[in-house]
Amino acid sequence: MRKFLLISFLLIVLLAGYFAYNFFRPAVYKGDTDGQYLYIRTGDDMASLRKNLDDQHYIHGGGFNLVSNILGFKKPRPGRYKITNGMSIFRLVRMLRNGAQSPVRMVIIRERTRETFAGKFGKGKKFDTEFDSLQMIRFLNNPDSLLKYDLDTNTVMAVIMPLTYETNWNSSPSRVFKQFHTAYKNFWNKERMRKCTEIGYDPIQVTTIASIVDEETNLKEDKYKIASTYLNRLRIGMKLQADPTVKYALKDFGLRRILHKHLEVNSPYNTYLNSGLPPGPICTPSPESIDAVLDAPATDYLYFVASDRFDGSSVFSSNLDDHQKLARQYQKALDVRFDSINKARSIK
Repeated sequence: MRKFLLISFLLIVLLAGYFAYNFFRPAVYKGDTDGQYLYIRTGDDMASLRKNLDDQHYIHGGGFNLVSNILGFKKPRPGRYKITNGMSIFRLVRMLRNGAQSPVRMVIIRERTRETFAGKFGKGKKFDTEFDSLQMIRFLNNPDSLLKYDLDTNTVMAVIMPLTYETNWNSSPSRVFKQFHTAYKNFWNKERMRKCTEIGYDPIQVTTIASIVDEETNLKEDKYKIASTYLNRLRIGMKLQADPTVKYALKDFGLRRILHKHLEVNSPYNTYLNSGLPPGPICTPSPESIDAVLDAPATDYLYFVASDRFDGSSVFSSNLDDHQKLARQYQKALDVRFDSINKARSIK
């Protein structure tokens, strides 16, 4: 009897050891200490998951099916899961069973068009998502998608603020856009809405003005002055005549000098031809630029031109005569600069 009990005990110990070994032994090796990602697509079942694990050589040895059965893992959840070296079967199965996927981090800085923005989504793109760029642009171009947000294809980019977002890999374009809209609504708090009312514009219009300011300069101090200049022009019914809107109309964002022929482009975004604001923002402006519009100082500025110091700053004036003098001064300095560059190149 004692012998039988001893043998039974040893068998139990051996079985426990076997299960513990299969549960907790390091079983995942990919040669990358930072880990790699396992993708489970929408509609994948256990068979396709196991095939993926085998094809990618994520698991060395058996135990996956056993641990899955014990933990009740029967249906995989779509997502992006981080697989790290030395991960045990137990940790792997528990992570997959719980749907504990790794979020996709989206850092948005400055976007100009719906097309280029949508092109950053999908496999191997800047924003790693299950949906592709075509699905995103379809959403952004669909009036029905935007109607519930009181947006259209011209104003939709106003909602996509340059912030950092996190989303799940298997999110849909509509779910991702909802995150953008939530961040946008949070940004437009009571204080900013109050300032909007004071200057007589709504958030979309303020964002549109800010987008022009954002394309004009990166200098914080000048942003406030440029915002004041454009607000003054709008107040007296003067055309904005903003060069960045012409670049947007031409979709030529690398254009260095705006010539007379460029000013003739037939587009609602050409503020040399059309009065008032363009139909929507020409980029996703920084929060700083939006606040520059909301907090623009009271000035009499109606004109500005780049400084002949070529330091990125601008020089402001309140009448056309002074502006033309400053513009000629800048043009003369620019010609001298180009001559110097050309001479230096010819010497080489």
